[in-house]
Amino acid sequence: MSNLSAPLPANNPCGSCPYRRNVPSGVWDASEYEKLPRYDAATTDQPARLFLCHQQDGRICAGWAGCHDMDHNLAARVAVLDGQLTPDGHQQLLDYTTDVPLFDSGQDAADHGRADESNPGQRARQMARKLRHRQKLQAQDAGPSVELDQI
Repeated sequence: MSNLSAPLPANNPCGSCPYRRNVPSGVWDASEYEKLPRYDAATTDQPARLFLCHQQDGRICAGWAGCHDMDHNLAARVAVLDGQLTPDGHQQLLDYTTDVPLFDSGQDAADHGRADESNPGQRARQMARKLRHRQKLQAQDAGPSVELDQI
């Protein structure tokens, strides 16, 4: 059985996922990196919303699912209660693994991501340009109701 409205994570985190160890620092805006450590908190102090992929494909972020302990994740629990995930989908999220090297915590990912935010390297700038272009195209395809800041 599949989930109802939040597609499960991809087999591997996308190439620009802020949780990936091999993604350069400074790709994302500082506000995006600030979201990552919130899911390291005690269950009751975590955000109640699923963390979706920055590629805006509607999937649950594979890096988020692989980095954080889904057994103690408030958003995953709430998603079952509000119908975003079926119990089977929730179990698949709990069982999610990837061979892609990820940071050990949202804080580690955020610290890495912010390290070069004032002066990102060439690879980070190229990746950010590609992402902005992709977001622009998605916004044009979807019409005026798509917000680029959904990430």
